[in-house]
Amino acid sequence: MKEKVLIVSYYWPPAGGPGVQRWLKFVKYLPDFNIDPVVYIPENPTYPLIDAEMSKDLREGTTILKAPIKEPYKFVDKIVKKKAKTMSAGMIPNHRNQTRIEKILLWIRGNLFIPDSRVAWVKPSIAYLKKYLAENPDITKVITTGPPHSVHLIGKGLKEQVGVKWIADFRDPWTTIGYHKELKLTQRSADRHFALEKEVLTTADHILVTSKGTKKEFEQKTSTPISIITNGYDIAHFGKIELDQKFTISHIGSFLSDRNPRVLWKALSELRKENEAFREAFHLNLIGKVSQDILDTVEEFKLGECTTNYGYINHQESLLKMRQSQVLLLIEIDSEETTCIIPGKLFEYMAAERPILAIGPEEADFFEIIQQTNTGKIALYSEKDKIIDILLEYFKLYQQNQLKVYAMGLQYFSRKRLTERLVTAIKSL
Repeated sequence: MKEKVLIVSYYWPPAGGPGVQRWLKFVKYLPDFNIDPVVYIPENPTYPLIDAEMSKDLREGTTILKAPIKEPYKFVDKIVKKKAKTMSAGMIPNHRNQTRIEKILLWIRGNLFIPDSRVAWVKPSIAYLKKYLAENPDITKVITTGPPHSVHLIGKGLKEQVGVKWIADFRDPWTTIGYHKELKLTQRSADRHFALEKEVLTTADHILVTSKGTKKEFEQKTSTPISIITNGYDIAHFGKIELDQKFTISHIGSFLSDRNPRVLWKALSELRKENEAFREAFHLNLIGKVSQDILDTVEEFKLGECTTNYGYINHQESLLKMRQSQVLLLIEIDSEETTCIIPGKLFEYMAAERPILAIGPEEADFFEIIQQTNTGKIALYSEKDKIIDILLEYFKLYQQNQLKVYAMGLQYFSRKRLTERLVTAIKSL
């Protein structure tokens, strides 16, 4: 008989983005390890990204529970439609470029909705799931995944009121995430965030994180057992892939204001001025939600004429674009706080077997993964000359039709292998 586990997630198909993929894939593979997942999601969510293709990965017969959610974005959207949806998607403008209405919305978001704007879903969800668990006593374990971190408060409530075992999965950190300081928190609000984070970390029976850095951070805050389960990739079948004729450098996924790599744009601008062959061959692809700050800077460095902004495309199409590109661009915010962030797209980049150019903070956790798997080259924001050297090395190999990746150890990041590690954590309770 299969063990049943309740999984609580805000993001689920038809939502798009990496937050959906992590648990959609776990749910896909858990039955292979004799675990039957029951998934609880909001009935009427406000998803900033929609990808109907995602639902194709859902196993037939998976039990999905739904309950209504009240979200402020629906009300705000009626007043300032574009701003609300943009901020809901995480496209927070650089503080220097924020309008008055954006500043007000950020203050409201940070100080009136703690820990986040989905907090109104917590109490009704606990009530709904208490009844469901009473009717299904064979379910004794609950997993919550955040952000939004309010979802963890559902797990906390169920553990305290029902006595279930509880795993809290942190796809991103809580109080040290890059955008947290942009929320214009009062001291009282900041203290509340820290208090809730500590309650979750100390009440959970097991904690999952996606990086060494987050594990190290949480170990200073709790004695609860912590396991690292990174994001990963699933096998995709496309047949024979024809590479782009141009020397394409593609960034795939959300491109936030704080990730704006001026050093890269400057390097590319200089190469186009100094190297005619590079200028003729180079093309930049931006695929996904891109902040206006990024687009403005691309124009500032005269790169607009060789840039295509595709906007958001579905996941399957993005996987194809990865495999067609000559080089894949990975950018993380230049901050000590983001060294623990491992972008979910990294693993699909690696599986695409196209060389990666990664720019991020010193000692970034994802630098180590790229080096261990031999899937690309890394540089800091301060290393313009190194970035130019990497670009020229890649470009020379492109000219010789020799631009390839010789990856190692990718199997450790397959979704099925990662699900096996999840099962170990579940069985430990």
